[in-house]
Order: sequence, then C-alpha cells, then structure tokens
Amino acid sequence: MKKNKYLLLLSSLGTLILLVGAAVQENFGKDWRKIQATAHSDEGPIPVQLRQIVNGTLRTSDRCVSCHVAMGPGEQSVTGSPLLVQHKKVVHDPAEYGCAICHGGQGQATEKEAAHGEVEFWPEPMLPASRSYAGCGTCHATLHVPNHQTYLRARATFERLDCRTCHRVNDRGGTVRPGGGSLEGPDLSRVGLAGYAADWYPRHLQHVSDAASATAPSPPPSAPPSAWKTAFAPVSGEDQAAVKTYLDLLVGAPQFVEAKSVFNSSGCLGCHKISGVGGDEATDLSRAGERDPGQLPFHEVAGRPTLENWLGEHFRSPSGVVANSRMPALAVSDQDIDWLTFYVLSLRRRELPSTYVPRDRVRATKLGEREYADDGATLFGTFCAGCHGPKGLGRRSPGMPSFPSIASPGFLALASDDFLIATIRQGRPGRRMPGWERDGGLTRDDIAKVVAWLRETSGTQAKPDPKPRRWVETGQGTADKDLGKRLYAASCSGCHGDKGQGIEGPALNNQILLANATDTFLAETISGGREGTSMQGFLAGSSSRRSLSPQEIEAVIAFIRTWEVTRK
Repeated sequence: MKKNKYLLLLSSLGTLILLVGAAVQENFGKDWRKIQATAHSDEGPIPVQLRQIVNGTLRTSDRCVSCHVAMGPGEQSVTGSPLLVQHKKVVHDPAEYGCAICHGGQGQATEKEAAHGEVEFWPEPMLPASRSYAGCGTCHATLHVPNHQTYLRARATFERLDCRTCHRVNDRGGTVRPGGGSLEGPDLSRVGLAGYAADWYPRHLQHVSDAASATAPSPPPSAPPSAWKTAFAPVSGEDQAAVKTYLDLLVGAPQFVEAKSVFNSSGCLGCHKISGVGGDEATDLSRAGERDPGQLPFHEVAGRPTLENWLGEHFRSPSGVVANSRMPALAVSDQDIDWLTFYVLSLRRRELPSTYVPRDRVRATKLGEREYADDGATLFGTFCAGCHGPKGLGRRSPGMPSFPSIASPGFLALASDDFLIATIRQGRPGRRMPGWERDGGLTRDDIAKVVAWLRETSGTQAKPDPKPRRWVETGQGTADKDLGKRLYAASCSGCHGDKGQGIEGPALNNQILLANATDTFLAETISGGREGTSMQGFLAGSSSRRSLSPQEIEAVIAFIRTWEVTRK
C-alpha cells in the first residue's frame, strides 16, 4: 500500500515539474518573447504579447509578426533585434495580406522551425529568402512575357537610353544631380500593373521642344528647362518598342519576370501543360511549386531534402532523379537552371475571393490572354526549344531518339512553308511531335510566325521546285518498287524500321509526312542527308554503306509511297 502511495506522490511531483517547466517555457522561453523584449518604439519598450494578422476574407491567419514585429500593422517604427526590420516595399500591404499567403510556411506556428515549415510532414515549407518573389505566382499571371533574350534586350535598351537618370525602377535611379543634369520623374517600378501613358514618347519630345523655346510654357517645376535640353534624345521606333516591352513587365517582381522569360526560352510547354496550355507528353506543372518534398525521391539529390534542391538536380539530370524519365537533359547554364527552379517554385495556385483576384489573373483565365508573348522567337522558345534546341538545330540525349534540326539551311531550302506549317499543325505520328493546332496549343497565325522566325533565323528561303509534287512514278518510268523494297531493307530499315515505323530515324510510314512531303523533298533528303542528324547522304555513300544512284533513290521513294493511303 505504501509503495502505491509513494508511486502516486512521485508521479504527481513529476507531473507538477513538467507543468511548471512548460509554463516557464511558454511564458519566458519562447523566441518571440525574447525578440520582443529587446524591441523599442518611439514611445519606449513594446508590450510583449502574441501578435497576428487575420484576414477573414482571404481566410488567412498568421503569427509571423510575433517575431517580425516591424512588419505588423502600425509598428513599422519598432527597432531592436536584427529581425525587427520593415518589410521591403511591395505591391501589397503585408499588414493586410499577412505573410504565409506569399511566403508559404505554417502561419499559425510560433516556433521558428514550425513557422518556416521545416518540420517533418509539413507539406508547404516557406520559400527560401532568395526565391521570395516566386510567391507572386500564387495569385498573379504576368502576361505576354517574352523569351529571355528579348527580355534582356528590352532591359538593356532601357538602361542604354539612360531612362534611370530621371525614373526610379526597383529602388534604382531617379536621383536629381547637381547642375540640372537630371530631373525627378515618376517611379516606374509597377507601371506594368498600374498602366502608363501610351503617348509617353511624344510627350517627352514636347517637353524638349518647350525647354528649347523661349516663348513656350515652362516645364513642370521639378523639371528645370536646361535638364530637358540634355536629358532626352530622340528614340528610334525599334527602341521605343523595346522600352514598351520592358515597361509592360514592370510589375514589382523583377526576379519573377526574368525567371518566367527563361522558362519561355526552354521549350517546357512542348511536353508539359500549365493552366491548360502546352503538351500532353508529361506532367501538368500548373501546381508544381506546391509539391510536397516528403513525397519526392531524394536518394540522388545532394543537400537538404527541399523542393528547391530536387528541382535543380532534376533539371540537371532528369533520368538520374526520376527513373525512366523521358525528359532530355537541359543543355543550359547553372544560372538558367537556377531561374527555371525559381519559376517552377512560383507555380502555385490559391483560390481567392473575387475582390482579391488580380487583373492579370482575370485576363488570363477569363479572357484567354497569354502568359507568353506572341512573337515567333518566344513561341518557338516556349513550345519547341525543349526538343529542337534553342536555335532549332536539334538535340541529342543519351538513350533517346535524336530530335532533328529544323533550322538548318539545307532542310529549310527543301521544305516549303506549306510543308512546315502542315507538320506543325498535324504533328508527326510515331514521334513525340504532336499536332499543335488545337486547344492549349498554337493558332494558325502562331504557326505562321514560328515558320517566319525559322526562315529569318537561318536566312534561308525554300528553293523553287519546278517539278510536280509526285513525279517519281509519273516521270521517266525508272521507279522500280520491287528494287526500292530491297534497297530500303538493306540501307534504310536499320534506322527507319522494316515497316517504316521509325527507330533512330523518324517514321516514314507516316500519313502526314507522306501527304505533305514532295518527291523532290524526299529525293534531295536521301541524296544529301539531313544536317544535325545521323542521316547522311546516300548519293555519295561512305565506307560503312553503299551509295545509291539517282534511279535507285527514286525506286526507294516509289516503295515508300506504297505506304501512302491517300495520294494527292
């Protein structure tokens, strides 16, 4: 009996000690309490208490401001710990939106690891500080973003024209210099959202004219007349278009826009879909930035098991991270992999009340506006570069059939615009090339722009073909199908398959190819080969295979035509 009493006494004392320890920890040992104890405002020490931001409309509630007090409503003057700094100026007021909606993490937690989502089984860890702009993708859909080269050219044009002399953009520029050499213009950091005067250039010229005229009205007080005489020079039409491109992309999130421009240069939508746009070959990426790191394989990924590290390694070696991946390794720089990782982290979605849905998201989802620009270079970069390479010169990946060069002068000299357009529209059955004239793909106008870009890039127009589309069998009577069958089996089937189904080389038993390729195209390709691929010309032959005479090549074409169901 006494033993039970002693056991009850000891367990009660243990429980009391635990409760006292928990109370001390909760009321004195919490990090947020220690941080607030060091904080001061203009009126003196601040009260130490749990702080939070609640937005009932957005259905958000987070307590990040318990540590980051100076980011809370009405407490921007609080100083003390290094954590007590004001939030960087952004489009939205953090005091209204809170923190977790943009940054991720576990908003209602009060411990650092838990709040940042760095605990086991929490599926939404906070974005790394260097990727904070990726949170913009949760709500926003920045529209008409060009490829990376066009974006860099537009930004460089803005810099070259010295626009920052007068205008501030992303905390740089707009400083008035001694001697009237510059003037203070509007801050342009967010004009892509707020809008700007479309006639800005004529207005600037008018200011220059007014400053040069003694009788003209004076420029605004903040703009000394002498400054307008020296601070602005005529701008060419090409440069005006580049400046417009840059201004339209000033949405207060420069890193997010640049990451998106790199994505629009990498051809990812050729296989992946985002918001219903893109290919059906691979995983839908619309919410790839929300993937739970706990559900991903990290056995081949160095460093911490974070989604950021997994994405970076996956871009470097897709099949090394995901077994049997059909994604080719990206032949891009580490910097571009960094940008691609950044953009995929931004692929998030949040259901918002109608009053909070941003205009760009409405324009994208309700009005069908595109998140990529519609010039030929960007369309090719967005949909085609992943397989055909950034310049259309093809891509080879170990263990995969090669993707052909479509921008080589030799190919474009043989391929008519009609052939190229039909191939893009209808695709290539038996290969990974889908037909792109469809919902979530390209319009006929888009396809024409891609073809025009290929012509411009290569500097090659199609050679005139005086012969009819089908001349082999209706010509001199030299096309012997039986001979062609034997020659095909000996010289062609190893790459194209014994029934034309395609192996290393493309499928020739392909109704779309057979319907659109002329006999001249086939004859010239067999004779001279195909640049950027393993297809060598048969007219000359080599040490590893016999050459074919023009008559034998015509015989092969006649045999290939036997696979055609409907002849034109």
